[in-house]
Amino acid sequence: MKKTKAKDIVLFKEVIPPGSSKELNLSFAKLHTNTPIDVPIFVERSLYEGPTVLFTAGIHGDEVNGIEIVRQLVSKGINKPKIGTTITIPIINIFGFLQKVREFPDGRDLNRSFPGSKSGSLAARVAHKLMNHIIPHVDYCLDFHTGGSSRFNAPHIRVEKGDEELIKLAGIFNAPFILQSKNLKKTFRYACSKKGVPMLLFEGGKSNSIDNVVSNTGVNGSKRVLHHLGMLNSKFKVSSPKNNSLIITHSIWVRAHASGMFKPAVKVGSHVKQGEVIGHITDPYGKIHYWIKSTNNGYVFNVNESPLVYQGDALFHISTGVT
Repeated sequence: MKKTKAKDIVLFKEVIPPGSSKELNLSFAKLHTNTPIDVPIFVERSLYEGPTVLFTAGIHGDEVNGIEIVRQLVSKGINKPKIGTTITIPIINIFGFLQKVREFPDGRDLNRSFPGSKSGSLAARVAHKLMNHIIPHVDYCLDFHTGGSSRFNAPHIRVEKGDEELIKLAGIFNAPFILQSKNLKKTFRYACSKKGVPMLLFEGGKSNSIDNVVSNTGVNGSKRVLHHLGMLNSKFKVSSPKNNSLIITHSIWVRAHASGMFKPAVKVGSHVKQGEVIGHITDPYGKIHYWIKSTNNGYVFNVNESPLVYQGDALFHISTGVT
């Protein structure tokens, strides 16, 4: 098939011609010391027309594993496309990243601030710039997240039930699990869907931590998607999946019925049977012992790794329906 020469694009008033690489330093706001905080945006363009794929991470500043995945895409040159364009933002919430916290300095959750406002809170202004200056150029988005509050997520892709295009693309990404989850209003995923931009939302690992298995899953999945779109440079190999992703249609949280010291007895990603002991809670004095049992057969795709828990805390996320 004959390739068509690409045209110039303009991002934040910068003209980016075909076949070029550009690093944009976008300043959303300044510190109290008047020191500017720049958010690097990496744009890689082929000479030829093709899809535009956006890679994002760090919407929550403490979700370091997602940032590590996108960092590898840049450092290894995976984001340099054979056709089309990639736009890569390794850290969106750079304020939270510096403080190792989830939220923006204004206390807002960026992923509950979309589509944003030009004159709203700091988080809303960042959301507005993403939706009005980046997303109009984008055909596909891959957004990388991790679990929070010491809860370790098995690598999985979240898609809305019934979205066959995204379910197919998630299967090509080939994380161990695909979780069908509701597309919540005011999230980046919801805002992109309203603009007609398909998004694969990746979850894996836990906050303020880097896990090599999770990172490799994210990088390899991204390569598979780029290969599927005809964009992956031929110097990169794409590994053939050993198994298809398991689609989780329904799930349940198992919560602590007592406060105390907690030890999980199963690993994330493992299959458990109803009634199987999956964890243990005791007090610091050894006076109480509470055995946590699985409520059903299913896959454990989230485990709370905190050694101390309170009554009602989520301990395990277990599938109740798989296809």
